[in-house]
Amino acid sequence: MSGYRTWALGIGGVATLLLAWLVNPWFEVTGDLRTIVTIAFWILAIALVVVLWRSREETGAYDVSIEGPAFTQFLFHDSRAGLIWLPIRVFLGFSWIESGWGKITGTGWLDGGGALQGYWMNAVQVPETGRPPISFEWYRDFIQILVDNEAWTWFAPLIAFGELAVGLGLLFGCLTGVAAFFGALMNMSFLLAGSASTNPVMFTLAVGIILAWRVAGYYGIDRWLLPAIGTPWRRGEALGGEPIDPSGRSTPS
Repeated sequence: MSGYRTWALGIGGVATLLLAWLVNPWFEVTGDLRTIVTIAFWILAIALVVVLWRSREETGAYDVSIEGPAFTQFLFHDSRAGLIWLPIRVFLGFSWIESGWGKITGTGWLDGGGALQGYWMNAVQVPETGRPPISFEWYRDFIQILVDNEAWTWFAPLIAFGELAVGLGLLFGCLTGVAAFFGALMNMSFLLAGSASTNPVMFTLAVGIILAWRVAGYYGIDRWLLPAIGTPWRRGEALGGEPIDPSGRSTPS
């Protein structure tokens, strides 16, 4: 077995054991020990990603042993599938635009962030009976840090304009995968804070668009933008790189 793969198995195994220790319902980890184990897990998780990335350079790294179904190849790689993603983009786009515009034109977001302050204050509360809004302590600690530093003053406008930008990106098919990623990130943040509403549906649809980022914006600006600018790992024609077809692959000059 190759060196990087051996390291990946070891790091992944230890990280899995630490995670099982943290989340198991029988042996609770508390206090400083929980903090140490949590930090160790995330360090190992980051190290695992780095090692797996480096393993791409090894012989046989791209061997595929399990063939995916033809439908997924069509759905996520064929530009014709852009018609399937178009109505999903429109639905998510207008949903984010409505939410962002309501915050921008309303009160409590651009005038000091009072609405977000109240939302955070309610989210970090731990009632004497029943379940708290936030289930994960690490996320409650994160929100508490934001509350203690009065971050709502700058975070509220960031959310408002971020929602609007995500909506416009999805609606017009401009950097569709990036827009869907940040939309899903906000959906997950709201879910972690205890707000369900439409977030589960929007998050699920956004993940699909992220997976189909090459073709989801084909019936939009990405049809011309992606071939022109390329990707972070491969420059497009406008930046002096090789021609790229709408599915994100290089084509012979």
